[in-house]
Amino acid sequence: MAASAREDGARGQAQGRRGCEHYDRGCLLKAQQTCEECSTLFGEYYCSMCHLFDKDKKQYHCENCGICRIGPKEDFFHCLKCNLCLTINLQGKHKCIENVSRQNCPICLEDIHTSRIVAHVLPCGHLLHRTCYEEMLKEGYRCPLCMHSALDMTRYWRQLDDEVAQTPMPSEYQNMTVDILCNDCNGKSTVQFHILGMKCNICESYNTAQSGGCRVSVDQQ
Repeated sequence: MAASAREDGARGQAQGRRGCEHYDRGCLLKAQQTCEECSTLFGEYYCSMCHLFDKDKKQYHCENCGICRIGPKEDFFHCLKCNLCLTINLQGKHKCIENVSRQNCPICLEDIHTSRIVAHVLPCGHLLHRTCYEEMLKEGYRCPLCMHSALDMTRYWRQLDDEVAQTPMPSEYQNMTVDILCNDCNGKSTVQFHILGMKCNICESYNTAQSGGCRVSVDQQ
């Protein structure tokens, strides 16, 4: 193969055809960061595994991911269970889901594992592109896959407590109860019905859904 490549290169040179000033078209090439003849730098960053040439963006090659990632490397770690490089502040502080990075982003439906956009890990363990997460918060607060709260809502829940206390229901609804399912703790509760929201008796979250019909107490009936 090498002899054939040399012959092709010689024929190309005789015919006046050259790939560039440093090599003949058809010759056997070796990927490397600089030109052996003139030391021209082909890329500020070069990965000998991926054969990737790029500007310097503090890239590094992750052997577990199998691709190059934008760093700097010391700001990231590879989670073996999630199978993805995550920011170092999430080490030991996130919920792992087996190979979760192999799923597409539930917002834009694009790949997460090979994306240049940083992945955001929700408290439930599901992944979204950071940009998709920021857009999602403009419309809602729940994971689009499991409906778990996507951020700490404690402060808002306490504000909602005050609003519920200041907004009494009409007399015909004051003794009405309803069965609810909490999206945050997955617990079931029977609580008083309120139009502003129904709080989970277990974790005090208002991220709940009605799971049964309304019931009126015997005294009111």
